[in-house]
Amino acid sequence: MKNAIARFGKFLSAMVMPNIGAFIAWGFITALFIDTGWVPNADLASIQPFMLTYLLPVLIAAQGGKMVGGDRGRVMGAIAVMGCIAGVGGTDGQPMLMGAMIMGPLAGWVIKKFDQAMENRMPAGFEMLINNFSVGIFGMVMAIIGYYAVGPVMSAILTVLSAGVNFLVERSLLPLVSIFLEPAKVLFLNNAINHGVFTPIGAEQVAAAGKSIMYMLETNPGPGLGVLLAYMFFSKDRTTKGSAPGAIIIHFLGGIHEIYFPYILMNPAVIVAPIVGNACAIFFFSMMNAGLNGPAAPGSIIAFTMMSPRDGILVSWIGVAIATVVSFLIASPIVKMAGAKNLSEAQDKMQQMKAKAKGQVVPASAAKGEGVRKVVFACDAGMGSSAMGATKFRNRVKAARPDLTVTNTSVDNIPADADVVVCQRILADRARKCAPQAQLVTLDNFLADPNLDALYDALTRQGVSGEAPAAAQQAAAPSKPANTDLLLASGIKLGLAPTTKEEAIRAAGRLLVEQGCVDESYIDAMIERENLVTTYIGMGIAIPHGTAAQKARVKKSGIVMLQYPEGTPFGEEKANLVFGIAGVGEEHIDLLSNICSVLEDDALMEKLKTTDDVDFVLRSLQFPEQ
Repeated sequence: MKNAIARFGKFLSAMVMPNIGAFIAWGFITALFIDTGWVPNADLASIQPFMLTYLLPVLIAAQGGKMVGGDRGRVMGAIAVMGCIAGVGGTDGQPMLMGAMIMGPLAGWVIKKFDQAMENRMPAGFEMLINNFSVGIFGMVMAIIGYYAVGPVMSAILTVLSAGVNFLVERSLLPLVSIFLEPAKVLFLNNAINHGVFTPIGAEQVAAAGKSIMYMLETNPGPGLGVLLAYMFFSKDRTTKGSAPGAIIIHFLGGIHEIYFPYILMNPAVIVAPIVGNACAIFFFSMMNAGLNGPAAPGSIIAFTMMSPRDGILVSWIGVAIATVVSFLIASPIVKMAGAKNLSEAQDKMQQMKAKAKGQVVPASAAKGEGVRKVVFACDAGMGSSAMGATKFRNRVKAARPDLTVTNTSVDNIPADADVVVCQRILADRARKCAPQAQLVTLDNFLADPNLDALYDALTRQGVSGEAPAAAQQAAAPSKPANTDLLLASGIKLGLAPTTKEEAIRAAGRLLVEQGCVDESYIDAMIERENLVTTYIGMGIAIPHGTAAQKARVKKSGIVMLQYPEGTPFGEEKANLVFGIAGVGEEHIDLLSNICSVLEDDALMEKLKTTDDVDFVLRSLQFPEQ
């Protein structure tokens, strides 16, 4: 139940977080130009209701649709939410932020199911016609549903929630929210509560009154600041005491509240301090009729100040100070009496909790390392990301577990003797179907992910028993020079200007064509593979390659490298090095292994991202030990 709630909350906040900039822009326009703003301007203030009514819901719905249904889901979500907006009267009705959180994912799911139903059934030559008309027709249907059903229902729910908030405010009961809010924050539901619940209600209040207290409940940095100050002055553990000042800067000025969660986790009784501190601040804000013009994201004193009305900055500061002082006074004796506590253990516990909140849970048996002798990394084609992930994990674990076999394969060809299968979350269903006997570990990043750390800890705790199998002994052997025919000087392009993800992948594909590794059709297969699940693997590296179906059409193995010193976008990340891959069998694995070795050297890695020396790149990747 707890994990399900955490995943649901994470999903809600994930629709809002990428669009926070738009919320801030709307908040600034409100703070500056409304009648009570810093520089009242009726003409510019007229922008605000259109942003609230149309821009923000469309952005949220489009993001929700994309999360479920990809780019086609993004368009579907944007179309569908317009029905909700129209159904409640447009700018005369309530903001449909909550409606967007329903319609976006629902519309994405509809088009995803249609695409799955049409897979391998699309008549040749009718692909574009069917793709375009399906989005148009289903989008129209979803907009109609939004107009007659979802919009009015969500409007009614928002009315009830707003009435509930008003009831609590009028009876001075709103401070009681902190009893649930502060523990929920420590359980990593802070973004879900703030952006999934408080932001829609706050938007409604801003539309009516120009400000909202809802934006002050979760973002107040005072409660966490009080806790950190208590540890800075009274902790008996030198490490904890010494880390607190740096945490204060990150929390108070940077707005990263997660930094103080470990300090509470190592002394759970300390949670009383932020609860009471925030309750006192909320009571003060209620008395003073305080509010912010927009969401303070992140929750730093800077954002808290900038989103305060012109005549409300002092009130905001006093509320933060009240929360800080009360939290500090309550936390100090608890920290004093607790004795020395281990911050690193609390941080490890926090990482595990954060992984669970993201739905990244290592199975119990794998977490204990019970009977694990073979770990298989799986991706769609078994060519790129899984190979690098397996190599890096093998190098990491081989000293402690020389008996462990770590290999990689395509997700549809997982061997029957696999004990643990590691794959990206989107491929989990296919992995379970292919290897029902194996324990499944899902992740977002093959090179650095909390679940990989948890798996490593579990497997190394298990210890070594028996002789190492030959495959494991071979894996533990020193790396050898890669086939120098795979990566040639003509396949390396340095100093490229940033471009789109698709164009970067196509450029890598064209370079593989020029090297005689593949034909032109492989380029489209690379794009198809990227649409399935990203080939960005972390640390500024992407390794685009074709789908499993196209692997048989590779003429010869080869790898090309495109360097983007300023980075080129791959989803929410930026890739500086894009390795295009075409592999026959496992001829390219040695070179991928060498690339993984380079990843262990931060200085060398950074130099590869900016160097203009092709020979240096060849030496580094073909002979990393030299």
